[in-house]
Amino acid sequence: MKYILYFTVILITISCARQVSRIDPNQTIDLSGRWNDSDSRMTADQMIYELFESEEFKKYAKEKGTKPVIMISKITNKTSEHIDAGNYVKKFEAVIHKSGIADLVESEDFQDKVRQERAEQQDFADPATAAKWGKELGANLILFGEMNSETDVYNKKRVINYITTLHLTDVETNRRVWYGQHEIKKFVKN
Repeated sequence: MKYILYFTVILITISCARQVSRIDPNQTIDLSGRWNDSDSRMTADQMIYELFESEEFKKYAKEKGTKPVIMISKITNKTSEHIDAGNYVKKFEAVIHKSGIADLVESEDFQDKVRQERAEQQDFADPATAAKWGKELGANLILFGEMNSETDVYNKKRVINYITTLHLTDVETNRRVWYGQHEIKKFVKN
């Protein structure tokens, strides 16, 4: 009897063990109905595509005569959910960088680190290899934005509408070059 009980406990433990499998990172899986990595990727891809295809951006690039230089500033999360804005911003940076349509410079968060390294090189690096001052590529445009959400709940049903709003502003003139919005609406039934 003791062995049967022991064997039963082992079988239950094995059958309840967690299973993990590798999946394609581009596969959309929505377990909770909340904002997730697929939403970030789809929004970044769609909004940057809309930006680069917009007549306003094309006109701006043509007037400049060179490839525009973009700095991505803060994209503020104003939803009720915890969304890692840093990961979200990195998705936008990756899409812009891979596009080749615009150059990308470091955001405010990393400029100070780069400048600190440049300053330290002046004292500690071989002068022939030390980074020089005054050679930074200046941004023509800054991309700002925010995320909002609206939720409607009734009984065990919920509709969440995520709205990402971005605007691209000319650093020199403070003129808004482009304005875009992208929405993702989810219906969750418990």
